[in-house]
Amino acid sequence: MRIALVADHAGYVLKDELVAWLRDQGHDVTDLGTNGPESVDYPEFGAKLARAIANGAAERGIAVCGSGIGISIAVNREPRCRCARVDEPLSAALAREHNDANVLALGARLVGSDMAKACVAAFLDTSFAGGRHQRRVDELSHLLQDSD
Repeated sequence: MRIALVADHAGYVLKDELVAWLRDQGHDVTDLGTNGPESVDYPEFGAKLARAIANGAAERGIAVCGSGIGISIAVNREPRCRCARVDEPLSAALAREHNDANVLALGARLVGSDMAKACVAAFLDTSFAGGRHQRRVDELSHLLQDSD
């Protein structure tokens, strides 16, 4: 699977670990930064990931910041992104199954490496259920377009 990852300065260590882990599993991984502890603005990196999803360069995305909240808001500014911020695998799986989430957001200050990997695995291993959920996912795009 083609997966793009981003992080701000609070999340780059966890992002780097996830990049290596995903590559070891055979995924086509794009690391969009940041790659160090210097302070950066998470909206910039959330936008980079959102563009990669929107233009098809990546099928799935993973965004990491201190809490996962700010960067998930940034990613969700792009109507073609459905970013879910999660702390445990069940929410990650439900985000895919019910909401067709294409981006996962994690809080590096809130989840450890093993839990983050469990969330990512659930996110990547779960398919969208479609059916009654498809109508609701479609509504998300229509509501955003109507609000412009």
